[in-house]
Amino acid sequence: MTETFLCSVCGESHPLEDRREFDGQELCARCLEEETLICHECGTRIWQDDDAGTDAIHLCQRCYESYYFNCTRCGALFHMDDVHYSSDDPGEEEPLCRACHERLERSHTIQNYYYKPEPVFYGDGPRYFGVELEIDSGGESNVNAEELLQIANSGEERAYCKHDGSLEDGFEIVTHPMTLAYHQESMPWAELLRKAVELGYLSHKAYTCGLHIHVNRDAFGKTEAQQDACIARILYFFEKHWDELLKFSRRTSRQLEQWAARYGYKDHPMEILDHAKKGGGGGRYSAVNLQNRDTIEFRIFRGTLKYNTLIATLQLISKLCDVAVSLSDELLKPLAWTTFVSGIQEPELIQYLKERRLYVNEPVQEEEDD
Repeated sequence: MTETFLCSVCGESHPLEDRREFDGQELCARCLEEETLICHECGTRIWQDDDAGTDAIHLCQRCYESYYFNCTRCGALFHMDDVHYSSDDPGEEEPLCRACHERLERSHTIQNYYYKPEPVFYGDGPRYFGVELEIDSGGESNVNAEELLQIANSGEERAYCKHDGSLEDGFEIVTHPMTLAYHQESMPWAELLRKAVELGYLSHKAYTCGLHIHVNRDAFGKTEAQQDACIARILYFFEKHWDELLKFSRRTSRQLEQWAARYGYKDHPMEILDHAKKGGGGGRYSAVNLQNRDTIEFRIFRGTLKYNTLIATLQLISKLCDVAVSLSDELLKPLAWTTFVSGIQEPELIQYLKERRLYVNEPVQEEEDD
């Protein structure tokens, strides 16, 4: 006679070999499969009614409390590694998923300092430029920021505004990555800068403002070694031609010591890069900041609300990147400043170089900058 047992869930009799023990009870294999689950995190078996997760992610209560949260806006389940908070104040914060956090941030025109949306790339690369333009003295006003963003974006999501603690009464305008051609042909910089002046903002004259330009690292090569070789040549160019770049930047030596320190001249490009990687210079407050994972940041330039100056600065960085990519160390080292600028054809950059008396031809009268 076949031995049987009574399943504590369905109440039916089953062959003994079909018996499964769980939580101090005897279950048939079918009831065990239908009424219990395996925790996605720790692998522990739990009753289906005790599942603290979702149909896609089953969780015991301990793992839910330790590793997961529900977004307070949309209610969806997420791992703690993906949590964002609605406020910098611990007493006011609420846990949010990334999508809800970004929607909340976009509802405030001037974002917090740490705001960093997913980048949107404009233009046909491979080299992209992200601009951070600081403006001051006109108010950290959401109304003003909205007016500027209406010009900058016009149906796109090309720029956003952020708080910057180094400013007295203004904010920072940040663009998504754009090719040089897109900055020149599609980004409405001239209208945007005119509006900033109209609203009472200063940049060059404020003394607190910088113009920072990010370039994507993968524009210098596919491998880390290729990228490092080009970046080393950029650092070498900066050190060799520091006096000319200082004049181009419109900053003082003292300002650069505080906000965009140099690494120091070495005989070979890679020696400067090795020195930088070991902590030389001013960290992220270096003339060329290397501490971002995906970009290098040129921090040497003073802020401006003059269209020609902004475009000329982008063009200079693009020319410098061209040199770093196309020349070997041996060809770069003897490159004179006059040789470098003699190959420039962009009218905005030529105009600016003449204004700063950095071009091979006669200087021209410089227009006033705000």
